[in-house]
Amino acid sequence: MSGFAAQAPSGVVMIRPHHFTPNPETAADNVFQSADGFRTRGEIAEAAFDEVTRMAGRLREAGVTVHLFEDETTATPDSVFPNNWFSTHAGGHVAIYPMFNPSRRRERRSDVIEMLKQRYRVQDVIDYSGLEPDHVFLEGTGAMVFDHIGRIAYAARSNRTNEVALERFCTHFNFEPMLFEAADANGAKIYHTNVIMCVGTEIALVGLDTIVGEARRAEIRARLEETGRIVVPLSHAQIGEFAGNALELRGSRGRFLAISSRAVASLTPAQRESIEAVTPLLALDVPTVELAGGSVRCMLAGIHLAARSGAAASFA
Repeated sequence: MSGFAAQAPSGVVMIRPHHFTPNPETAADNVFQSADGFRTRGEIAEAAFDEVTRMAGRLREAGVTVHLFEDETTATPDSVFPNNWFSTHAGGHVAIYPMFNPSRRRERRSDVIEMLKQRYRVQDVIDYSGLEPDHVFLEGTGAMVFDHIGRIAYAARSNRTNEVALERFCTHFNFEPMLFEAADANGAKIYHTNVIMCVGTEIALVGLDTIVGEARRAEIRARLEETGRIVVPLSHAQIGEFAGNALELRGSRGRFLAISSRAVASLTPAQRESIEAVTPLLALDVPTVELAGGSVRCMLAGIHLAARSGAAASFA
């Protein structure tokens, strides 16, 4: 797989929740969560369902293959964020991850893994969920932001990103781990790396000010720049608007950056110009889903696998 294709997948998995609600279990360490005191629980769930439906439709219109699964249960309030429990990698590799909160462990679905095996060339599935009884967690591409071209896994240490699990994953999947400390403007730990960092083929959006330590901050910027990427620094305020929570995808007209409308509105004209010089922006409205503390990137599990020819069409 070429570097061009490696960083920007052309297929994604999405989960459409029928009973969405911000998860009180995860609020303790996710400062990005917020409450909605104006709508009923049912209205919030309906709005989230509609946002996922529209987002999937717009991605399909852009030429992205979207595998949309339904979650009709009430047991998995964060199921709209499937990127945390599994990831896929070139060469036919799939990883399943240990999750910090018990309610999130129920999000793992055998039908999603079976679809991947049927539609794509999967060589092996490595399941790290057995680390949970030892309180060792690594929440997928929430915990790690991959440079698939340079083979680097950027990771902010938190309750959801354990150093031992990170080292084990990187050994198995041939990534160099770059672990760092990150905090918001009030000193609270960043719960997931993908809210402060987006690495595309030619550009990286990074909340550099969240990275603790001037030397480490400079080192991470240098690693991004040495691969030829344009680094767009994001402020604490922009990180709070989910400007770092974006994902580069490849559609029928080439690469583009999937990002929320709220995030786009927070960008300065100069930042937009830098981004759009190398990749168009696709702004997606997901304000209800963002109540749960994640945005567009969290809603997308990218597929970095080779498709099978004549794959069964029974999986949407």
